[in-house]
Amino acid sequence: MTFDFRQAGIATLKTEMDAIVQLEQYINEDFENACSLILKAKGKVVVMGMGKSGHIGNKIAATLASTGTPSFFVHPGEASHGDLGMIEKGDVVLAISNSGEASEIITLLPVVKRRGIALITMTSNPSSTMARLAQINLCIKVPKEACPIGLAPTSSTTATLVMGDALAVALMQAKGFTADDFALSHPGGALGRKLLMRIADVMHSGDKLPKVAPNDSIRDALLEMSAKGLGMTAIVDDSDSVLGIFTDGDLRRLLDQRIDVHTTEIGEVMGKKPTLIGSDVLAAEGLKLMEEKKINGLLVTDNDKLIGALNMHDLLKAGVM
Repeated sequence: MTFDFRQAGIATLKTEMDAIVQLEQYINEDFENACSLILKAKGKVVVMGMGKSGHIGNKIAATLASTGTPSFFVHPGEASHGDLGMIEKGDVVLAISNSGEASEIITLLPVVKRRGIALITMTSNPSSTMARLAQINLCIKVPKEACPIGLAPTSSTTATLVMGDALAVALMQAKGFTADDFALSHPGGALGRKLLMRIADVMHSGDKLPKVAPNDSIRDALLEMSAKGLGMTAIVDDSDSVLGIFTDGDLRRLLDQRIDVHTTEIGEVMGKKPTLIGSDVLAAEGLKLMEEKKINGLLVTDNDKLIGALNMHDLLKAGVM
């Protein structure tokens, strides 16, 4: 008989979803007080946990730190051998244990309390040793574990993670944490590039900027396009105000018109309503604009003066796409 893996997986999901739904009752006054305590703290949030609670604690600390609440994880075992010195007055300790009886953490709490460091716990038992020693206990009790023998931390670790996310997001909103703030803590990778990179960072400017005068010939414009390699050129007046644009696509549309590229002025065939963008706009917004307009390039202006240009390839090379 073949085991029904799909049914076992679905049953796990349903059990853990039920655990999350019932967690709402614990977003109560204790939760509000915990948020207020952390918000007023002058130091950092120091998260502790053993075993699976430690793995979840690491993630909670990382989420807090990346959303505007300085935080780090300290392993209770290492704390007993010197790392407790990382915790200072003004910090808040967030200690996690499903049973609330983790001996490695309980051993540390007298020192934490003696130093006047605020203590918040996450446990499933408000009467546990850890919960009784804490200023605030956030209850993470679940009806049952998803594990069929009721032993492996499954629903309980999910509930802990969700409670940590609720804490981080509530604090994030209370602090008015913005996308720009988020970008500053995520400078690397695709996320950082999308949130931090501006048009000015990827545009071509100076001698690399393709531009011609309106009375230059189409041939002159094509030579400028070939030299600068952006598949387009801006048409500007003597003060660099943008008058129009000419692109590879415009050239293809001209081929059937038998126009003399040597004598026809570019001003006669240019596009007179080019899409313009500012240099301080996010590069990701520039990409969105090109996709909406179904174009491959943008002219960058400052007070209607041409200062740069870029195309889709520039954004691809910069890793924005």
